[in-house]
Amino acid sequence: MTEGAIRAHRDGIVTACSIVANGRAFDDAAARLRDVPSLEVGVHLALVEERALTTGAPMPRNYLRFILGRRTDIEPELRAQIEKVLAAGLRVTHLNGHQHLHMLPRVRRVVERLARQYGIGYVRVVHDRGGRGRRWSMAMLNRVGAAAPGRPAGESARRYTIGVAEAGHLTAARIIELLDYVEGVTELVAHPGVGVTGYAHWRYQWDEETRALCDPRVREAIERNGIERIAPSAKER
Repeated sequence: MTEGAIRAHRDGIVTACSIVANGRAFDDAAARLRDVPSLEVGVHLALVEERALTTGAPMPRNYLRFILGRRTDIEPELRAQIEKVLAAGLRVTHLNGHQHLHMLPRVRRVVERLARQYGIGYVRVVHDRGGRGRRWSMAMLNRVGAAAPGRPAGESARRYTIGVAEAGHLTAARIIELLDYVEGVTELVAHPGVGVTGYAHWRYQWDEETRALCDPRVREAIERNGIERIAPSAKER
């Protein structure tokens, strides 16, 4: 996954990526990202699928198990994840969440508080536009995102995402189509990768998505539409 993000940055349109502090390949990913300072790094906060940094215990397998469980240790765990990335010598410019659990109100409050404490200026708001085959979960995320705190003053209706509903399966042609939905500050969410063998249950087309993000037609379409590519550090929360 890290190699895909780096390649999509060097040869494509990607300006930032996110790292999982309690992920299996963290040390290798951090070392690779230190060598590419122009690619901004955020923390992909994980409360499911991985092992907790604070206890070493397995986390719930998915968002439904997390939602149904009673967890009181959210803040120490998320704090530990942020501090691990910082301790690895990486500048953290943004936060988002695995399976978008950072959008849940009780988690969101913690994430916003930690972002302020650590001077992290951008927290993803999932408010997806133009996605195909919307499910109830995507509709719920959009509803929560529309009312999320932490939006820039005066931009309550001007911060969106594209690609969330289709990330892992994006083609160059589809990215170009999604550019029609760019308005205000719009984050393209994607899952590039090169030769990824883990996380097979997601059924993502990692290599194909990397190639799509590097396709010169995508860059040309961005320029043709007058869209400016920016990194998270260029935008306040």
